Amino acid sequence: MWREIEPDERRDVEVDGYKIVTYSFGSGDDVVFCLNGGPGLPCDYLRDSHSCLIDHGYRVVAFDQLGTGSSDRPTDRSLWTVERYVKEVEAVRQALGLGKVHLVGQSWGGWLSIEYALTHPEALRTLILENTAADIPHLIGELERLRASLGSETVAMMQRHEAEGTLDHPEYQAAITILNYRHVCRLDVWPAPVRRSLDDWNMGPYETMQGPNEFLYVGNMSAWNRIPDMHRITVPTLITVGQHDELTPACAAKMKHALPDAELKVFPNSSHMPFYEEPEAFYPVLVDFLKRRGNG
Repeated sequence: MWREIEPDERRDVEVDGYKIVTYSFGSGDDVVFCLNGGPGLPCDYLRDSHSCLIDHGYRVVAFDQLGTGSSDRPTDRSLWTVERYVKEVEAVRQALGLGKVHLVGQSWGGWLSIEYALTHPEALRTLILENTAADIPHLIGELERLRASLGSETVAMMQRHEAEGTLDHPEYQAAITILNYRHVCRLDVWPAPVRRSLDDWNMGPYETMQGPNEFLYVGNMSAWNRIPDMHRITVPTLITVGQHDELTPACAAKMKHALPDAELKVFPNSSHMPFYEEPEAFYPVLVDFLKRRGNG
């Protein structure tokens, strides 16, 4: 079960002249390498929800992606591409000498993990795709379906504010808040690591790559679709998703059908963060998969 743990090592890695701050828990060659969501979020929420895997003999490594947390925060928007982040992941893996890893990607980190797996298949033991998608146009359709549950008048109001660029209007923000509590985290009180990450969100990478909020995709990833290529990812893969996830079970099913060796688990009482919303169900599934399939 998750708990906040101080890292055993905090190390700076230089990538293309920028400082990337990494965090390592535990020791050994069996490494769980975590790529968190956002884009633009510090790694706190994913780092602190997965560092407990040290209890099962794994070394857990996470890092603040460029533009986030304690890493450098340049303002050059040309840096915010999935291709550059793939190079960053590999540079960190090489600098820390991690060898073949169990790669965990959550949300945006899942998109990044899929790109990384296609680019560096030799670096993986297993792939764990948590609350993510591989077809953004399909996801956009799913998000429209979730928004529709607010009612036609509310959706029309949201579309008007999106057209006029008045996304900071209180009525628009109220609708986004409802969607977030339905589909991002269904807990009444969001855990401290989640709040820390959200309170330090760098909107530069987020708006450039995704858009202004979780339910409006207009960034440079909006046409991204790797479903046709996922047959090339041959390592054992675990896909996890919450029943109420903004990146829906339908998104997860598309990935499962595209992958040659994938398992899928849906958590019925969770949305986008089962490791916090339903930890008693989530962690046994993750640990069981790693023990059964992690000898590659």
